[in-house]
Amino acid sequence: MTYRNPPTTPRKSATFDDYTLSEIRRAAATGIYDIRGAGAKRKLPHFDDLLFLGASISRYPLEGYRERCDTSVVLGSRHAKKPIELKIPITIAGMSFGSLSGPAKEALGRGATLSGTSTTTGDGGMTEEERGHSKTLVYQYLPSRYGMNPRDLRRADAIEVVVGQGAKPGGGGMLLGQKISDRVAEMRTLPKGIDQRSASRHPDWTGPDDLEIKILELREITDWEKPIYVKVGGARPYYDTALAVKAGADVVVVDGMQGGTAATQEVFIENVGQPTLACIRPAVQALQDLGMHRKVQLIVSGGIRNGADVAKALALGVDAVSIGTAALVALGDNDPRWEGDYNALGTTAGAYDDWHEGKDPAGITTQDPELMKRVDPIAAGRRLANYLKVMTLEAQTIARACGKNSLHNLEPEDLVALSIEAAAMAGVPLAGTNWIPGKNGF
Repeated sequence: MTYRNPPTTPRKSATFDDYTLSEIRRAAATGIYDIRGAGAKRKLPHFDDLLFLGASISRYPLEGYRERCDTSVVLGSRHAKKPIELKIPITIAGMSFGSLSGPAKEALGRGATLSGTSTTTGDGGMTEEERGHSKTLVYQYLPSRYGMNPRDLRRADAIEVVVGQGAKPGGGGMLLGQKISDRVAEMRTLPKGIDQRSASRHPDWTGPDDLEIKILELREITDWEKPIYVKVGGARPYYDTALAVKAGADVVVVDGMQGGTAATQEVFIENVGQPTLACIRPAVQALQDLGMHRKVQLIVSGGIRNGADVAKALALGVDAVSIGTAALVALGDNDPRWEGDYNALGTTAGAYDDWHEGKDPAGITTQDPELMKRVDPIAAGRRLANYLKVMTLEAQTIARACGKNSLHNLEPEDLVALSIEAAAMAGVPLAGTNWIPGKNGF
């Protein structure tokens, strides 16, 4: 009788998983690195790894919706004559016209205005739709200088000097020719249909001392009225925050690697920068060491999704958060109603990230006139406002449960971590212990 060894069950490699194998094959066939939009898709330590300690006997909770929980925030009170006063600590991040369609930019302005918060221009300049429908508009000042002019600087309510972006700290912007319509080309003073790439650094300054001069120049242009933000990608948050404060910033924006982008190299998105959670405590520590915490406001962005994320960021010492990808989803990005169209592009709703191709079925990350018709800016603006309302209510619910009558009274003492990594990054104890990794010599 012949005996055979039983067959071994096929086992796929964790290192060479299906996606990695497909990317090797794609690279071998084309000789071109992959470009996509959105943010990091790998699993990273995030706000889900933190939990709040609600009140019980040792803490006294506030009663439901009957006791007040303040959500307002003032940004830019350090030097600006006209600091920004917002009803909620959730702002809309910079996303350019060109990357986004005109109706999408209008919808962002409408939603932010309904919610009492600000929106931001992004690379490529200020559109009339956006300015006209945004009660509070932050104007981004980027290395490209696309669409930049002193008149629009003065028309803005704040100016954000963009040094880096979370999805690509150290890298420049990218808007491929497929999305360069006549209007986009005119605003950027560049040819239609030609790839437009922003430099990775500003052309007229090279370091923090020069940044101080640039900030003074912007203050002169705007008669010292507008708050000046400095935005950095989450790479070295302690030193970047300290240098931004030294240069005279009113507000520092730190963008973690879960932050999105219209388009850049896949290898950049997944392998450069730090998780948003890892960026917060060093940035806060820099402000505290300089005696500027709460005097210079800190905004954090990159992967903010719900009210719990907002509350956790504020508890760690942030003054406000900013959302980009989540705002686009609220407008209708990656909506399953367009599943057939996503399938025709070789993808599915929830995974579509080829924003650079300009074929977005939802009409949001495109300049195609027919696709843009799918975005009703009034309805989309209402959806964004609804989403922001829910986020705010969720954050208030948590704050009240912790006994706080303001979102800004949340503190690290209200948090514990579920993993050693999150405990070390956030500087809060591992759940069930009083141990904070890296503290007290351990």
